[in-house]
Amino acid sequence: MKKLSSILNKTGLYTVLMLLALSCKTKQAALTGSLIALPETYLNQADSVNTGMLTREQFFGDTVLQQLIDTAIKNNLSLKSGIERILIARANLLVHRGLRLPRLDGFAAGAMDRYGKYTMSGVGNFDTNLSSNISEKQKVTDPAQDYFLGLRSSWEIDIWGKLKDRKRAAYHSLQATGQERIWLTTQLVAQVASYYYELLALDNRLEIIHRNITLQERAVEIVKAQMEGGRSNSLAVQQFSANLFHTRSLEHTTRLDIIRLENELNGLLGRYAQTPVPRGQPLQWQPLPVKIAAGVPADLLTHRPDIQQAEQELEASKANLVAARKAFLPSITISAHAGINAFKLPLLFDGASLAYGLLGGITQPLFSQFQTKAGYDKTHAEQSIAFNNYQQRIIQGFGEVLTGLKDIEHYTRILELNQSEVQALTDAVSSSNELYLNGYASYLEVITAQKGVLEAELNRTATQKELLYSYLNLYRALGGGWE
Repeated sequence: MKKLSSILNKTGLYTVLMLLALSCKTKQAALTGSLIALPETYLNQADSVNTGMLTREQFFGDTVLQQLIDTAIKNNLSLKSGIERILIARANLLVHRGLRLPRLDGFAAGAMDRYGKYTMSGVGNFDTNLSSNISEKQKVTDPAQDYFLGLRSSWEIDIWGKLKDRKRAAYHSLQATGQERIWLTTQLVAQVASYYYELLALDNRLEIIHRNITLQERAVEIVKAQMEGGRSNSLAVQQFSANLFHTRSLEHTTRLDIIRLENELNGLLGRYAQTPVPRGQPLQWQPLPVKIAAGVPADLLTHRPDIQQAEQELEASKANLVAARKAFLPSITISAHAGINAFKLPLLFDGASLAYGLLGGITQPLFSQFQTKAGYDKTHAEQSIAFNNYQQRIIQGFGEVLTGLKDIEHYTRILELNQSEVQALTDAVSSSNELYLNGYASYLEVITAQKGVLEAELNRTATQKELLYSYLNLYRALGGGWE
């Protein structure tokens, strides 16, 4: 019988050791794919200068626009939320730093238990009180009481570096939120500037419409006078009047667009809709930035906040994955307590009530392997997502820079052609009016010429706006110059 018991004890011991050995096996480290190599140049042109060297004031020459941008940075609610996310990440880092240190708590407790007479504790306490070996102070009360006042501590020894990896992940997450705020600021500045340029374009559009209304009103007066003199008819008056009504409707449509855009801009500035947003220089006089050089594509990795954010998120995911691998390993914990302990409150502060204890233990997950493995698989997938996101940000940034360079090149040429078109059509209006008054052109030719110059001027305004957008978008694509 003793031999059987010995065999069973040995078998149980071997089983436990085997389970511990098997459970100590960790997952292999995930292999991150290789990044797609960045091209060496944009459009086969190498340039070491990058717009990241420009400050916001150097890029936006309009002082009114600078004031609006400063207001948005100060008051925008989304940006304020970004700051709060940084504070959350910072607090999370402090938590993970604290996990590596011993925990020390002040502890006070009181308890009372009424044991039945037919229980081990009840019988034991009864026998204890009848013993002649104890003093009156040492007799157990009924109901039994227990009081403790002192300190308790616990400390998980980071022997595998698991807690250190989690702290490293929290650190990179904090860095990522910092870059996110910079990128939010970049996006906000660009949005405010784009709304401002749109407002200037609408102002210019309104000015062009007013000028054409004045010309068309004069044309209606002339054709009416000609009809009274028998040199024209009512159809010409109706055609010229209809053209005037159409242009006047454009005026009201443009005013509505201005109101809507001003309200949206006020929302970005973190304030309620109010008096018209102030303007600086007109659209056609807006100072273009100095000639923008794209730099080399590798500059994107250091100048674009969203790429740096994705890089920090990737580093955080790597650290989390390493920590998830180490979760399969045993945890070593030391617990200690020291204080005064007694089963009678008046005896709590007696010198003989001093108590202390020390306990060390090893915890190895055995039957929670499914949860541990699921946590590892989840972290592994998150790392893959972070890597793909990092790669996608780089590809997207390169494409945005390339698009911006081409936009500036082509919109500059389009603006030159629009200017020539406006000049030609303006001359055509003068010629058609003169020919009409001398009977060599019909009123339809005059109306067509007037519509043509109106459309050409509006197209020129749109191109001027798009050219400013192109500079703005390229500046943002290169990472901006935000302090």
